[in-house]
Amino acid sequence: MNTILNQNLFFIKEHVGMFKAANNYDIYNPDNQKMIMSCREENLGFFTKILRFTDYKRMTPFDVQIKTTSGEKVLTVKRGVSIFVSTVDVFDENDILVGKFKQKFFSIGGKFNVLNANEEILCKLQGKWTSWDFKFTDDNREYGHVSKKWAGLGKEMFTSADNYMLEINDTVHASDPLRVLILAAVICIDMVLKE
Repeated sequence: MNTILNQNLFFIKEHVGMFKAANNYDIYNPDNQKMIMSCREENLGFFTKILRFTDYKRMTPFDVQIKTTSGEKVLTVKRGVSIFVSTVDVFDENDILVGKFKQKFFSIGGKFNVLNANEEILCKLQGKWTSWDFKFTDDNREYGHVSKKWAGLGKEMFTSADNYMLEINDTVHASDPLRVLILAAVICIDMVLKE
């Protein structure tokens, strides 16, 4: 696992564009406001590009790679065509399956089970339907939190509605694969629930 995932705060900024088919994001270190990773959907097929401009956008497949600014792959987030609920696969830098997100059917606000590679539930990702606020939890504790509001970042970084702050709890060990899944989930939430 790349050591860049050892930090606990990540600021994710979506690229804004009127006629964009691909989903692209930049990830910053909020402490120094420097870009540390990029998320790019590089291999977008022709038909997928066309469907991204229709009402079927939420059903289209995606393949997003997250890399460091020097070009090292950190993780990949993939989904095939989705009709009712999504299953999203997450791979590490060596293209080894780390885990999955399985969307709950008829969940208000959005709810996913976060699974390891053996499809065992690690935690749940649940949001509020009234706001963009998501938590990674199990019955006993919270592992991370994603929101659109965070007071510690300068206003110059917070100019669009497509910015997210991810905070991973200190209790998630630096080598825990759950860190990979939590970071991947931010992209998953935006592309599956909020598009």
